[in-house]
Amino acid sequence: MSQISSARATRRVHFIDSHTAGEPTRVILDGFPALPGATLADQRSALIRDFDAWRSLVNNEPRGNDVLVSALLLPPSEAGCVAGVIFFNNVGPLGMCGHGTIGVIATLAYLGRIEPGEHRLETPVGVVAATLHGDGRVSVQNVPAYRHQQAVTVQVPGLGDVRGDVAWGGNWFFLTDAGGEVLDASNVEALTDRAWRVRQALQAAGVTGANGAQIDHIELLGEVGGVSRNFVLCPGRAYDRSPCGTGTSAKMACLAADGLLAPGQRWVQESVIGTAFEGHYRWEDDAVHPTITGRAYITAQGELIVQPGDPFAWGIRAAPDVSVERG
Repeated sequence: MSQISSARATRRVHFIDSHTAGEPTRVILDGFPALPGATLADQRSALIRDFDAWRSLVNNEPRGNDVLVSALLLPPSEAGCVAGVIFFNNVGPLGMCGHGTIGVIATLAYLGRIEPGEHRLETPVGVVAATLHGDGRVSVQNVPAYRHQQAVTVQVPGLGDVRGDVAWGGNWFFLTDAGGEVLDASNVEALTDRAWRVRQALQAAGVTGANGAQIDHIELLGEVGGVSRNFVLCPGRAYDRSPCGTGTSAKMACLAADGLLAPGQRWVQESVIGTAFEGHYRWEDDAVHPTITGRAYITAQGELIVQPGDPFAWGIRAAPDVSVERG
């Protein structure tokens, strides 16, 4: 594969931005290099291996930020899917993204590519069905969720013993109570510190998801006004402004395992900034199949531009050896 110097030509990447319950999504329409691979999982591996500088260009400063989740639209390999999508953030690709899926569906509707009804998206972790409602809300039928380990105790420096569940909702989560911390936007720094300490302790103790998968999302839980509220720390140490679709799925899987949430029963999950998703699940093939409902709003449309000679062509956080990049 040829290498193209960053100084040879101006690069343009077309995008549409949206937010879902406060959490931003950037949908990449074109300008990204073609990723090799027969499946979306293969293409995700190629992105990690050979094209990570492009992820950094899109997501990291000066064109992006730590909070942003991007969604690269690709032709689907699965029949009946309207698009394939690979989600990534400031540190790398994600398996699945609930708020991002809502943002993708809202973007496709904005572009006139889909009408209200059910649509299927292919992701690296499986096909996800989403219903675009007539009022603009989107219901995402997520991949099956489950609790992997219950009541895991980990010694956290500065906090003592912390107990929680390890669960899958499209990403790997450690779900635990907030330890007395107020679940409010005014307390984000303390919540971030607690969640980051827990994540580091899990890694040090060798606590993982299935097959040694890294637990890269920490979900702190509590109630405000009798409604469940969470604080979700994402892999890049930014917190989720939305209630987190995959995190809400993981939470419902734990509730189902404990017999505290029946199939079809409505669940409301608030975020740390007070926005909400509605959820429910169906029980099928011995698994929890969650559905998450929320709404996204389009916020911007345009081009990311990289001029020749730009020292931050590949993002401020990019590795120092990306003056040339596979293209």
